[in-house]
Amino acid sequence: MRLNPGRLRSMDWPLAFAAFTLLAFGLSAIYSVALSQPESDFLNVKKQLFATAIALALFLFAARGNYRLLRNWSTVLYGAGVLMLVAVLVLGTDVRGTSGWFDLGPLRFQPVEYMKFALAVALAAYFSTRRSRFAVREMLESGALAAVPAFLVMLQPDLGSALLLLAQWVVLSLFAGMRVRHLVPLVAGTAIMAFVAWHGLLADYQKARVMSFIDPASDPLGQGYNVQQAIIAIGSGGWFGRGLGFGSQSQLKFLPESQTDFIFAVIAEELGFLGVCVILSAFAVVSYRLFKVASGARDDFTSYLMVAFASVLVTQLSVNVGANLGLLPVTGVTLPLVSYGGSSLLFTLLMLGVAQSAAIHARRTDLT
Repeated sequence: MRLNPGRLRSMDWPLAFAAFTLLAFGLSAIYSVALSQPESDFLNVKKQLFATAIALALFLFAARGNYRLLRNWSTVLYGAGVLMLVAVLVLGTDVRGTSGWFDLGPLRFQPVEYMKFALAVALAAYFSTRRSRFAVREMLESGALAAVPAFLVMLQPDLGSALLLLAQWVVLSLFAGMRVRHLVPLVAGTAIMAFVAWHGLLADYQKARVMSFIDPASDPLGQGYNVQQAIIAIGSGGWFGRGLGFGSQSQLKFLPESQTDFIFAVIAEELGFLGVCVILSAFAVVSYRLFKVASGARDDFTSYLMVAFASVLVTQLSVNVGANLGLLPVTGVTLPLVSYGGSSLLFTLLMLGVAQSAAIHARRTDLT
């Protein structure tokens, strides 16, 4: 699989460089965490490297393809995602109280990560046919597109991923022209969904996370323990960090889920404020380049699709970092391109590969 010289020159290299920087930081942090688990034989590092190789191949495949074909397949992609979310409720493997994974032997596949991509395509295709019009009908129809997979994800139960799907719809609706008057039924619907989720969908440990966020002192050795250890790790990093592999919180196993939910805290402790600045700057570059492709697009589908991709990354970044800092409840949302997890890595790089395809087509069109 290769790109010809013309396509290479047309690639959005700042976007690619920022994404590869995040990949490098993520692999380094996962390796650092593995140093505290010598009995694991660095299995998670090997799995992440394998997933990275597949994801990069998918990135290049998407970059050299015609992303506009996604619009024709939006219904199929969305339907496949919904079917997988239904199937995982019956056939899925339970991991930390959530039945959201298909067990494929040595590997696991999380269909909600695919659904983030499929929903972005479906919403972009839907809104691109509505031009500048946004009324109650558009709000209900597009909202249903997001509500169906979000409800299925809540049944797993996976509160964080469900909120990410709904946030994607909110951002695109605002971009499509949602008015203030539309916010009243939106807020009412959100309140109803929150009530139903609290009393019928959320597991006890998820409720405990929310209550621990409201009152951190209520369970300092239980649900509040993770956040306290993350804050200690972040605060002890200083300007330049303790050094890769020398973080006390992660290496001494005080910090749970250190390679997934709290990998940001690992980076802050071991690479310091400088490392955090590099991470956040790389995310800023990725987001900026996605919005730049969206603003320069010649068709509505491309604009909506790039905004949808950016909303997924920015929302996931905000929720993960907010949880690490104790500013938001812990919902199990990982840091894209950085945290351990093959499914997330695969579909995040697929999104960025599609964005590269859009950038390549736009630049080649400008040259002709």
